[in-house]
Amino acid sequence: MSQFIKYSRFHVAAIIALSAIIMTGCNSDEQVMERPEKVYYDTAQRRMKANNFFSAIESLQAIEARYPFGQYAEQAQSELIYAYYMNGEDEASHEAAEKFIRLNPRHPNIDYAYFMRGIASYTRDKGMFARIFKSDLSNRDISGAKQAFGELSEFLTRFPQSQYAPYASQRLIFLRSLIAKNELVAAEYYLQRKAYVAALRRAKYVIENIPNSSETMRALKIIRECYEALGYFELMEDIEIVIKDNGGSVIKKSESSSWNFFSRKAPAPSKN
Repeated sequence: MSQFIKYSRFHVAAIIALSAIIMTGCNSDEQVMERPEKVYYDTAQRRMKANNFFSAIESLQAIEARYPFGQYAEQAQSELIYAYYMNGEDEASHEAAEKFIRLNPRHPNIDYAYFMRGIASYTRDKGMFARIFKSDLSNRDISGAKQAFGELSEFLTRFPQSQYAPYASQRLIFLRSLIAKNELVAAEYYLQRKAYVAALRRAKYVIENIPNSSETMRALKIIRECYEALGYFELMEDIEIVIKDNGGSVIKKSESSSWNFFSRKAPAPSKN
């Protein structure tokens, strides 16, 4: 009996010692896994250079979670905006931009956050079929385009000298033309159904909110037709004079743009 107790005590001591070794090993693994902040950041940079944005997001998120007040925390937050966008996560990119604006209003990359917020607003609500087949976006829901137009306009107002201003101006050319075309598609739809007031409202929106666009003359002609149908002949004559004075074309500058919405390209944030 005493010998049994002796062996039992030996076994218990062995189990305790083995458990201690296992726990020490686990703790050692955790210390190895807990990498320094700069290692995460450098890893993220390498992954983004290799266009591995999915893995880059993991490294940048680790910095945000483990070192929220560290040396690279704010820079990582700005680069998350870019990484999300390039990885096709437009909603996450937009949210990351808004978060950066809220938390870092004086950061050197604040202009980048405003810029990318507008870019992500447009792309985040586009359907897969539009992406694949490049259908006429003027016939689709463009609520995202209108939001992007407003946000990019705000960006240019706040940061007219930003290095990203040329990119924003290029995209605004595309958006203004798209919004104008969309409004006039609706106006022509109402014209066909003799809903002249609704058609007039759409065409006037283009004239008042998107002046000098590629669709200005088209909008004026719809307004003229609506005035005639509604019996506003004096107003109709005024519109005819404007059309005649412009020789049937009010376009003063090219609305063409080399930017292709379907090509997912965006500048990366500056290093600070």
